[in-house]
Parts: sequence; C-alpha cells; structure tokens
Amino acid sequence: MPFNAFLLLLVGVFSMVSPLLAETTSAPSLTWTTPGVDSQDSMPLGNGDLGLNVWTEADGAVLFYIGKTDAWSEAQNTELVKLGRVRVMLSPNPFAGAADFKQTLRADTAELRLSGGGSHLRLWVDANANVIRGEVVSAQPVTLAVSLDPWRVEPKGKVTADVVVPDEPGQLVWYHRNARQGVQAPLADRTFGGVIWGDGIARDGLRSLRSGAPATRQSFAVAAHTAPSGSLADWRAALDSLAAAARAADPAESWRAHAAWWSAFWARSHIRVTGDADAARVSDGYAWQRFITACAGRGAYPIKFNGSLFVTDHPGNTRREKGNPQPIPDPFNADQRSWGGRYWFQNTRPMYWPRLAAGDFDLMMPFFRMYRDMLEANVADMRKHYGHAGSYFQETSPFWGGLPKITPEEPGVYTKHYYLPVLELATMALEHHAYTGDDAFARDYLLPIADAGLTFYAQHFPRGANGKLRLEPVNSIEMYWKVADPLPDLAALRVLLPGLLALPDSLVSADQRARWQKLLAETPELPIGEKQGRQVLLPYTGEQTAPGKNTEVPELYAVYPFSLYGVGRPGLDLALATWELRGVKRAKCWHQDPVWAACLGLADAAKKDVVVNLTNRDPRLRFPAFWEKGHDYAPDQDNGGNGELALQRMLLQNDGRRLLLLPAWPAAWNADFKLRAPLNTTVEGRVESGRLLNLRVTPESRRADVVVLAPFFNPNP
Repeated sequence: MPFNAFLLLLVGVFSMVSPLLAETTSAPSLTWTTPGVDSQDSMPLGNGDLGLNVWTEADGAVLFYIGKTDAWSEAQNTELVKLGRVRVMLSPNPFAGAADFKQTLRADTAELRLSGGGSHLRLWVDANANVIRGEVVSAQPVTLAVSLDPWRVEPKGKVTADVVVPDEPGQLVWYHRNARQGVQAPLADRTFGGVIWGDGIARDGLRSLRSGAPATRQSFAVAAHTAPSGSLADWRAALDSLAAAARAADPAESWRAHAAWWSAFWARSHIRVTGDADAARVSDGYAWQRFITACAGRGAYPIKFNGSLFVTDHPGNTRREKGNPQPIPDPFNADQRSWGGRYWFQNTRPMYWPRLAAGDFDLMMPFFRMYRDMLEANVADMRKHYGHAGSYFQETSPFWGGLPKITPEEPGVYTKHYYLPVLELATMALEHHAYTGDDAFARDYLLPIADAGLTFYAQHFPRGANGKLRLEPVNSIEMYWKVADPLPDLAALRVLLPGLLALPDSLVSADQRARWQKLLAETPELPIGEKQGRQVLLPYTGEQTAPGKNTEVPELYAVYPFSLYGVGRPGLDLALATWELRGVKRAKCWHQDPVWAACLGLADAAKKDVVVNLTNRDPRLRFPAFWEKGHDYAPDQDNGGNGELALQRMLLQNDGRRLLLLPAWPAAWNADFKLRAPLNTTVEGRVESGRLLNLRVTPESRRADVVVLAPFFNPNP
C-alpha cells in the first residue's frame, strides 16, 4: 500500500479504537489539554530498545529525546546517553494556542496522538523494528520540518562530539562514535546514531528536513542502530539496511503487527483495582509501570534503575558540598543521572521479580543475559585472584563484569565483601524455569549462573569446627559489614539448593547433584535470637554489635526475595515478630516494606505502602508514573517495581505447588485480575465485597492446588 494511501486510513484511525484492541481494558490512556514547557513535561514511548521522551512546547513544536539500551558513551561513568533530540514543527502551526489542543498517550497501542486546530500527529515506535514513525493529517495544507537538535557538538575530555553527516540528499544521518584512546575495551569504537527521512521532505541545511510544498498528509521516520564495535562503515551499512527495510515495508502491515504485539502484551496479565480513589490510582500506577518496563525492557541490556531510558533535563538539580549548608546548583542534562551507568544489582532486581506473575518472561532476558555473559570474565578473575573456581557478581558492576581482589583484611565498604547477587539471580532464574518449564533456558542461563555461584561459595569459604560452612567476613547486604554467616546468603542457599536438587536428571549432572547435596548439608541454620522478649530472625550470626551502615532490613530477606517464611508457611509468627520489631520501616524507592507486608499476609500495611509506591510521582515531572527519585534518580524504577510486586503478592502467592489466593487483600478493595503462576499456570478471577468470583485456573488440573485464604469466601471450591 502506498504511504499516502495508508495516511488516508489514519483519518479514521485517529478517532476510533482498532477492532484488534477493542476488548483491551487493562491498558491505561492519558490526555493532556495544555502543552508543556520542557522535557520534564514529557510522556514515555518505546518498543523495548528505543525509548522516547515526547513533549510539546507553547510554540506548537513537538520534541522527543531518543534513548537506546546500548548507547553507552565513553564518559568516565559509562553513561547511558541519548542518541539525540528531534524537533517536529508544522507551519502554520495548528497546535500553537489551539483551544482544542490534546496530547494523548495510549498504552494499548503504544502511540502518542496530538490534535488541535484541525490537525493530527501520531507518533509510535515500531514494536518489531528500531524505527520511529510520525504521521500528520491536517485539515489545511501545512509544511513539515523535522530537525535534529544535537548538544554534544564539541569534544569534552575523552568524549567525542556527535557528527551530522553532510550531503545526504533526502535524509539526515548522525552518529556518536566513542573514542578508542584511553577508553575501556567494551566501550571503545562503539557507534550509535540514526537516520531521519520522510515522504516528500528534503534536506534543509545541515540539521533539518523540510517538506517541499504544504500538504494535508505527510510522514517522517527515524531508524536507529548501535554497533558495539567495528568500523564506522560497518555501522553505516547496518543502519542503511535497517532504513531500507523500513522504507520497503508496508506501513499498514507494520502498524498491524505493532498493534498485535501490544495487544498480546496486555493480554498476558492484568490487575484492575476499584473501591476508592486510591484504588483507581494504584490500578493506573501498576499498569503504567508495566508499560514503561515494556518500552525499555527488550533491548541489549537491562533497565537502568536510575531513570531507565526516560531521564530528562534537570536544570534545578543541586549538590551538597561538605562544610557548606547551602545546596550548590548542579544542572543535569538528559545524558546524566545520579549513580551513573553501572548496574547495581539490588536496585535492578525490583523491576524483574514482578515479571514472573505478569507473564513478561521475554522482558527478563536482558537481565539474565547480561549477567550470564559476565561469567567468563568473572571466572577468569576468580582464578587469577584466588586460585579456585566459581564466580560471583559485584553489587555494582559495568555491563561487562569483572571482579576485584578482596582480602579478608580489607576494611568494610558498602559493596565490598558482598557476594549475594549471584545467589539471588540464580533463585530468580530457578523461578523463571518453574513458571515456564523452559529447559533450554535452564541449560543456557539458570545452571551456568547457579553452578558458578555455588562453586564460589563452596570453595571460597572455610568450614568451622562443626563442619559447617563459615561465611566470614561477608556483608549482610549493605547494612552490616564484615560479619559472619549473614542471613541473606544463608537464606538464599536454603532456597536455591533444594530447588536445584529437585530438577530432573536431564538437567542436573551426577557431579552437580553430589556437590550441591554436600553444600546443603554444610549450610548453617538461619540466625535466630531474641529481641524485646520475642524470638526473631537476626541479620547475621553472633553478637549483634555491628553498626548499621544503611537503612535496610537483611533479616527479612528470608521472607523476600528468599521465600522461607510467609503467609501459609511454617514459622509465620517468627517472621511477623521480625517484621514488627525491625529497625527500619520505610516504603518508596528500593525499600521493600510493601512486598514484605504482602508476603506476611498484612493486608492493611500492604495496602498503605502500595498506595504510597504506586502514586509517588516526582513533583517536577508531569507524567504520573515518573516516580520520585527517592535514593536513586527520577524517574525511579525501583519504586514502581516494588509496587508492582507487592500488588501481585497481595492477590496471589505460591508455596511449592500450592497457589495462595488473596493472602493480603484489603476488604475495602475490589479487583479483577489475571496472573501467572508456576507450572505454566494462569489464575484469573474477581474479588468483590470480600467474595472471590469467577475463578478460572488454567490448566484446570491446577485448580486443586488453589487455597483461598480467610476471610474470603470461595463460592467455587
């Protein structure tokens, strides 16, 4: 179909819902009736690898930043930067001052629509190709201008300048190519950028394209590509191939395939909450967080906790200087973020645990893949530093991995003497296999990661006089430094090892089984002690004299992420006492109170904290699910991830085969839900006025494993 013919269809598409998506009700939409000021007033859009911040300005200009999951610059902090900023302008501009101005983001089809003054513009990022498409339909002929606004126009230190390629008739090509000199190998020569073209638009100077004559129907597109290494010519050839495929594609078919992907995404699962004003906001917050994750979660690398692909300019940012009580202006542009470009494991995993119950297994793969790909370098460093096998992952690491040598004598630091991430990642991978039954995933990801981590723990640490493993000195996460037998590590071993040993012989070798059985027999019991006259879990073994260095509760890691205790399980009183007497009580950001409350069956506490997390918009950002930075950087992804997981676990938890329904659901809230569970199971139903209705379990054979927890009544036993 010619593109102009496709545009004729858009007149109708702009005003009606696609029949393909007519039954989709869990996906939210949002409309603004006034333009914005700058990128802080942007809406998110993306296809999993490309992420856009889209906003309008008072003069009618439509702007968007382009982020990409592998656009790593050579900056000192390994920054994940924007590819560039694109400006779209119609002349005469129908959006400027239009009384009927509307900017609508539809999550069901992942598209942004602008209308006003008789004109419409639609923007979408193809779910199946790294191509951004823009389409304009106007009542009166207008001229379309699409320009690139680069800001890295001069080299700065070792960071090279962006290049806009001259003399490219009919298109605009630009790129950033990392320097080689003095740059770490995984970043050297990395090249990223894109090409802009359009229907009937031509080059208008170095950085702009413009339509040759005013028209009522016009279009433009942007293709983006990253080459991790190789020559500039290789990058250009790959970009040209991508653009050629996009030009040759039937736009109507591309749209249908794009809409089908998003329809299937929203059909995987949903939670819709009603009952009061907070319930509606929580419902929207949950859905928008899933949308944001899908917009940035299918690329080469995992989601960055500190802003994902959606960081904005922050002209009001300040910093503190020791001895100076006044904050110092420190404006950030959209290439910058607090906490830099490294991956912090405990800040990254909150976005990934909720993917299991949501059924978003594909979105988990960049997380598993990055750490699996680190193993070769980490195992080599382990041999070099310590002369034994195995590996762990640093709490904070660049995407290519690597391990330092740490001696027992070295002083404590937040992330030194800290080895837990390898065990938690293996536990998450074990859960992924339990949900999907994907044996290929187990062989390629679960078993290499788990075996490397367990080998490290078995060979790196001594045994005590009782023959048990002695983990010392090891941090109890970042809270207590250089202690003995920290609870999080022991809880991880006590969850992971039995789970691995339960795998079939087709996946686990006799040698692995023997080594893991031996390690399980050598794993100490969890530390338990007394606090205010009650038995509680302790963060580590021995006298509790280590000073707290952070605001964390490691003793509750036996509830989540390692599910040894919780509602419907033995020892709930011990876990509840630990919760009630914990020293740090916080929600928001990476704090895990919402999840722990849900796992312990505390409906009122879980409700209170979930409301906090899933309504916690950053006050300087306009989009309602751009969460406040907390300890991180806005839009913070930990906040939304913890809110997602807590809401899921308020509705559904599992204990082995048992499916625990409504373990922490507040009586004042109603819900319609569809969630995933282990053994390729889907659980759907409705909660209304304290009654569980329309329960459906697929496959039906799993219905016998459902346990509906009091006080809810199950009319369909």
